[in-house]
Amino acid sequence: MTQAPTGELAVGVEIPEFQRATGLHNWNRYAAVNSEFVDIHMDDDAGRAAGYPTAFGMGNLQWSYLHDLLRNWIGEGGRIVKLSCQFRSANTKGQVVTAHGKITAIRDEGPETLVDLDVWTDNDSGQTMAPGTATVALSKSALSKSALPKV
Repeated sequence: MTQAPTGELAVGVEIPEFQRATGLHNWNRYAAVNSEFVDIHMDDDAGRAAGYPTAFGMGNLQWSYLHDLLRNWIGEGGRIVKLSCQFRSANTKGQVVTAHGKITAIRDEGPETLVDLDVWTDNDSGQTMAPGTATVALSKSALSKSALPKV
């Protein structure tokens, strides 16, 4: 991993990770706000019937971990322009999910600096679960005051 000093924006730099140990406690909270109480997410027998070793987390919860990754990095001075991912592997009960981001491009557009990133989640075995891309916008005025996101 290429970890840059605080305030450096450069292609190839990885931003700080976001990590969660997951299971029913996470999934119940997510299900409550999304009205997504589906058996495969709450019951191990239903998860096994669907071909998994346990109940498994909602795909959109991995998307929210990527959102948290970006929001934590850019802080209040930035905005998420776009975020997309593909769900390739389920998050089963007891796994640790880590969200990652790596800067792929930086460009100026008007009063903002846009930063493109490859983003992904992986599990504690290192298996990529939800690869994707994102673009965030950072205010040039904030950047000029050395208020760069930490990397």
